[in-house]
Amino acid sequence: MTTSVVDASAIGVEVVEGFLRVTLRDGRVLATPLSWFPRLADATPAQLTDWRLIGRGEGIHWSSLDEDVSVAGLLRTN
Repeated sequence: MTTSVVDASAIGVEVVEGFLRVTLRDGRVLATPLSWFPRLADATPAQLTDWRLIGRGEGIHWSSLDEDVSVAGLLRTN
């Protein structure tokens, strides 16, 4: 089964060992180095856990960091 970038949506987010791990609705897990996102790389553990999904899982938002990451962008880089 293939899923287009447009259809992909996140259902979970975690930071593990220097990586941003995003679980997609279709079961895929994307792992991207935090170093690709300077605000996330410099954030405290508490700030990293303070995220919410936006646009029905199309992106992730960290209010305290003023940072947004799109699932489509992550798919293009993985």
